[in-house]
Amino acid sequence: MRLSLIATMACYTALSFTQSVFAQDGKKIAAGERVYNNYCFTCHGDNLVSTGQTFDLRRLRANERPRFENSVINGKGQMPPWRGVLSGEEIDQLWNFIRANANDK
Repeated sequence: MRLSLIATMACYTALSFTQSVFAQDGKKIAAGERVYNNYCFTCHGDNLVSTGQTFDLRRLRANERPRFENSVINGKGQMPPWRGVLSGEEIDQLWNFIRANANDK
């Protein structure tokens, strides 16, 4: 009986933690969408759908975050640098939005 109660409490704690993590991720994704709409969509397209003239951000893979951050901070090709414009937190939010909509989830 005691073991069953402990197991139930452990499951409840794990579920609460998981829900909290998903809620935090959801907030980051929503904030990232706002950052995207304010700074990125003009060139990268509505809802991350590129017109083909710029890199399709949905193609970024999970292991390409350093590449993404470098391009955002320092610019690349025709893309201007966003150093001093976007905070580290905004770049993190933007990454979460992009990964939530990536081709390879």
